[in-house]
Amino acid sequence: MSTQLPSECHMFLPKSEFQLLIDLLRGDGFTVVGPMIDQEAIVYDEITSVEELPLGWTDRQEPGHYRLQQRDDDAYFGFVVGPHSWKKYLFPPLTTVASAQKTDSGWQMRTPDPETTKFAFLGVRACELAAIAVQDRVFTGGPYVDPIYSERRQQAFIIAVNCTEAAPTCFCSSMNTGPRCTSGFDLALTELEDGFVVEAGSEAGESLMSRLSTQQVTAAQLASAESCRQQAVDQQSRQLDTEGIRDLLLENLEHSRWEEVGSRCLGCTNCTMVCPTCFCCSVEDVTDLAGENVERNRHWDSCFNLSFSHMSHGTTRNTITQRYRQWLTHKLASWHDQFDTSGCVGCGRCITWCPVGIDLTEEVAAIRNDDCTSETGGTA
Repeated sequence: MSTQLPSECHMFLPKSEFQLLIDLLRGDGFTVVGPMIDQEAIVYDEITSVEELPLGWTDRQEPGHYRLQQRDDDAYFGFVVGPHSWKKYLFPPLTTVASAQKTDSGWQMRTPDPETTKFAFLGVRACELAAIAVQDRVFTGGPYVDPIYSERRQQAFIIAVNCTEAAPTCFCSSMNTGPRCTSGFDLALTELEDGFVVEAGSEAGESLMSRLSTQQVTAAQLASAESCRQQAVDQQSRQLDTEGIRDLLLENLEHSRWEEVGSRCLGCTNCTMVCPTCFCCSVEDVTDLAGENVERNRHWDSCFNLSFSHMSHGTTRNTITQRYRQWLTHKLASWHDQFDTSGCVGCGRCITWCPVGIDLTEEVAAIRNDDCTSETGGTA
């Protein structure tokens, strides 16, 4: 059970005053991005009104299965996570990183102007906060800082929402990434029937909270919020055993399970596209028909694409089996060597949005069980 913070760290925001939160953010120059329903899924997009939130809707998820379903209440955030993650705003799917124009005096090179849009993310879950922290390490934690990511990240205001229910595909508890939001937010909300218990996580969050029409939180409201959060913990049945996982995977690169899962995998890249931490990308130059203007664009790519590992001698990973093994061992094993953290936050998106329902927790468990069997004298 998560540790309850002192009541003075919290306030209560009635649902009737929630629109003010959006209005204040927009008045401060933020583009508010939050959950809404589009194409029969809950996605993230710009919102201006509470009415655009998926009020009274939830998502039903299983391996290879996602459906929306109406709730029997008007909960604002009574769902888990959809196909979108916040990385699309911090690490855009398509970005121009440089351009060149042919002039009478030769080619003139320029870099894009700095990002001016300030995003306020409304409805960030604990696993997504963990994913943002992972990408912070990737893009800003080393000697080479990605200026596009860094600029967007520094301007972002984050309103987190504690999960009060979990999908069958969630396993954030075993990854120590949720479902309680503990850091990385400006404000964190826990939804009750008539309002939200609000917690500030930064000076900017405290400043905004002081401008909201909040009330003193009661002991009963704090207890109810804790009970709701615990429900999301108790509902999780899927787990990923991370004990020694790096060595387990890297010492079993020729395990027969790779061929088995490779025979099912379509190589469609869905898992990497919905993953909130995957950062594979490619860069290409695009020239206009006159040959006088060139743009250098960076776009999302995937280690599941055949061309991704192409080098001068040809493609390095020719089979889907090899590409799936690369994805899983990088995310769960060698990511620790590169960034001192796992590349998985337990959100379960890759399980839900895999067309054939491949479950990475199941694949790791299969290798672990065989590895344990062989260590005790059985047949691997």
